[in-house]
Amino acid sequence: MNNGKKAYTIFDVAELAGVSISTVSRVINSPEKVNINTRQKIYEAIDKLGFVPQAEARARALRFNGRIGVITPFFTAPSFVQRLRGIAAALSKENFDLIIYTVDSNNRLQSYLSSLPLTGNLDGLVIVSLPVADNDVNRLLEHNLPTVLIEFPHHLLNGVEIDDVAGGRMATEYLINQGHKRIAFLGDSDLPEYSIHPVSLRLKGFRQAIKNANLEVPKDFVRLAPYNQEQARIVAKELLDNPNPPTAIFAATDLQALGVLKAARQLNVKIPDQLAVIGFDDLDMAEYADLTTVRQHLDESGRIAIEILLSHISDNTRPVQHITLPLTLIKRLTA
Repeated sequence: MNNGKKAYTIFDVAELAGVSISTVSRVINSPEKVNINTRQKIYEAIDKLGFVPQAEARARALRFNGRIGVITPFFTAPSFVQRLRGIAAALSKENFDLIIYTVDSNNRLQSYLSSLPLTGNLDGLVIVSLPVADNDVNRLLEHNLPTVLIEFPHHLLNGVEIDDVAGGRMATEYLINQGHKRIAFLGDSDLPEYSIHPVSLRLKGFRQAIKNANLEVPKDFVRLAPYNQEQARIVAKELLDNPNPPTAIFAATDLQALGVLKAARQLNVKIPDQLAVIGFDDLDMAEYADLTTVRQHLDESGRIAIEILLSHISDNTRPVQHITLPLTLIKRLTA
């Protein structure tokens, strides 16, 4: 690390890493254009020297507007759209530009986590529903980039999260209290390698509630399907075609719950008399469908993340904050 006795330059980084200065420059500005092994070698040299790109720092100082970066998975799940809506709304009256970095592979995620702290282009960073390793956390801290994580807690960084296990338990206990004993679970199976998987935690809560009630769930009542309504409809139809079908289905996402409702309509299964359905998220579409669901405050999570971030940008001595947002069971017409 730089102990203040010397301001290291791009030439020092290139010499230590054994590469050209143009390669170092590419890693700082366009890391995806450099192969991962070379990139890692350069990042290690940067970390060892404590190098800060001076040209980028000067450019940042000359800007009038600040810049907030958001790293988010590259898929259009409604929950991500609503979180981003909350982030954008919170920044709309602030003197900051919003820069969105979409992740479509683990390689791209690592590129962002490694390069963004170095460039000096950002005043703060929000990372949405993506895992962050300890070495990436250390880089963010060493380069003094205020950061807030949403949905992935780390004790050294600010975070906004929910208790997915408690949410799964809440949904299942509600169905049990309604008198249901044959309850199925439907979760998603196709989240990419670079994403976190809260549905597995909701399944854990489901199993806890079932065990606490001394109930048993047939093995084929726990099902996973790709995250879309059509695949959820197909799996729900298979469940309902069972000779002794479930009387209730807990879908771990609202989008999949809508697929369950469609399957029930096609089979003339009456909701909620013959089948109770409960979802998770309380997306905008859930109210339109009169879906009973567990509400997590998606817009609010984005807004609070920005509030925390801006407070740490204005005062970098503030202690790390971890906010756990409450979950609420929203009773509508499907359960």
